[in-house]
Amino acid sequence: MDARNQQLGDVGEKLVMAYEKAQLRMMGRIDLLDFVEQVSETIGPNVGYDICSFDQDGKERFIEVKTTKYGKLTPFFVTANELLFSERNHEQYYLYRVFNYRVSPTLFQIPGQLNNCCRLRPSIYRAYLA
Repeated sequence: MDARNQQLGDVGEKLVMAYEKAQLRMMGRIDLLDFVEQVSETIGPNVGYDICSFDQDGKERFIEVKTTKYGKLTPFFVTANELLFSERNHEQYYLYRVFNYRVSPTLFQIPGQLNNCCRLRPSIYRAYLA
């Protein structure tokens, strides 16, 4: 199940990579295409975001991609690291939600820190023996 979720996440990230490059082309920023990076692959999954892209002015955009084969409002997991990164980099941080992946992949984006756009509920705790 973890492998399937990882695979779905990876294909969602590839879709967003293609989307971001298409956006840069439409904005006339072809000079930035080679710098769009899937950091979840090049650096690792614990950076706090998945993709580094750019806006029209060349300012970095930090993108976290959450992909599901289900509907738009399907809950998703967020790590403590992703939450903290979104808080520290809220002016450049974007959540991209890819949904209905198996049928008709669609995406939307939300700027800013995650706790402003999502109701967060703890789902796992770290336990220390007393």
